[in-house]
Amino acid sequence: MAKTAIFLADGFEEIEALTVVDLLRRAGIEITTASIMGRKDVTGSHKITVEADALLEDIDFDSTDMIILPGGMPGTTNLGACKLLEEKILEFDKKEKMLAAICAAPTVYGKLGILNGKKACCYPGCEKDLDGADVQVTTVTKDSHFITSRGMGTAIDFGLAIIEHFQGEQAAKDMASKIVYTK
Repeated sequence: MAKTAIFLADGFEEIEALTVVDLLRRAGIEITTASIMGRKDVTGSHKITVEADALLEDIDFDSTDMIILPGGMPGTTNLGACKLLEEKILEFDKKEKMLAAICAAPTVYGKLGILNGKKACCYPGCEKDLDGADVQVTTVTKDSHFITSRGMGTAIDFGLAIIEHFQGEQAAKDMASKIVYTK
């Protein structure tokens, strides 16, 4: 079974994080919510507090197949300032392990210089921080070991793209049908 982790910081966009968590759990993909805040309670950008499953330092990155970053402000800024998370992202990139991000969060990867030459998308207005990326205006962009998406309105597409990566196109279509998602 695939094993993923989504990292939460104060100011995260609730819909972007929790939609992905919900969809992956429905699909049987293991996803751990991990706080970078040194405490399990994390408050989103719209003042919704959630309890993470674990703390960043408790994550076994060797057995994790994908790092996922939700957007939101100042959540994205907080994620980008976390040195341990930065180290793990760079290790994943070096090993070409999967990295996914939505909304403003692809800028965390951009500022680390790991999107250079890769297609990526992000929240409108954040493109300048996708350093070296071939910026796309798409709902979800997949290139190499990256999956990026544009914002809250694309959270279901983003979650389905992650399901497709691990379980194939039919599994993503089946999930879309199960949740009555139509485009």
